[in-house]
Amino acid sequence: MTHDRIVALDGPLNFRDIGGYKNNQGQSVKWNKIYRSDSLSSLSYKDKITLTKLRITVDCDLRSNYEKNSAPDVLWDHVKYVDAPLYSNDLNEDKANNKLFRFFHHLPDLKDNFIGQIYQRAILNTHSQEEFAKIFAELLELPEDEALVYHCSAGKDRTGMISALILMALGVDDDTIARDYLLTNTLYDFALAKNFPSTDEISSMIAKMNVTKGEGTAIHGITDTIRAGWGNFDSFFKKELGFSQSDLNQFRQMYLE
Repeated sequence: MTHDRIVALDGPLNFRDIGGYKNNQGQSVKWNKIYRSDSLSSLSYKDKITLTKLRITVDCDLRSNYEKNSAPDVLWDHVKYVDAPLYSNDLNEDKANNKLFRFFHHLPDLKDNFIGQIYQRAILNTHSQEEFAKIFAELLELPEDEALVYHCSAGKDRTGMISALILMALGVDDDTIARDYLLTNTLYDFALAKNFPSTDEISSMIAKMNVTKGEGTAIHGITDTIRAGWGNFDSFFKKELGFSQSDLNQFRQMYLE
């Protein structure tokens, strides 16, 4: 059966299926189950019908409160809205600058990788970890005949982080994860993001990131940090996100074929 990775919509420019990628065991990520997107604030009536037909019943919004208030999601029939703001302004939740923590976990130095540093800080932030766990919990509870979408504003950075974690959980190799991340460059018109308003520190950072095209090395802020700090995804999933090995086994059973 032929599957379309890109879902053509009137509003969102970067709405796509993460299915079909092969893992290191020769298994494939299931199609029509997990979608990633840019902002869902511009859905047309036709778009809402499309998402309903795709049986997407969970919408995970990774954006800040400012972004959500400025451009709230347009919801469709029978969808559950999940508020999951990925970034935190609380420095007490950030372990990235803790030298002892970095030394103990052998974390890579990403000083020449601006976007990678942002991703690494999110991986090490307790608030962000709670939001990562929230998305995985929704996926673990998702009925077999339903699907889920997660999104930020451009569908690149926060959405890219969630995608990397999901694909790592399913055993997809780092090069494939990077290629999925880079698809944004061909789908998203970054000129549109240049008018993104910013009124505070976190919005300013998001605006800067939204007009920076994805580079494959950036996603290593996720993959390299997890492999160096925890040895593998399984350990990170259990120690930092609070799940069990049985949860991870269930997740793989649900989303691999």
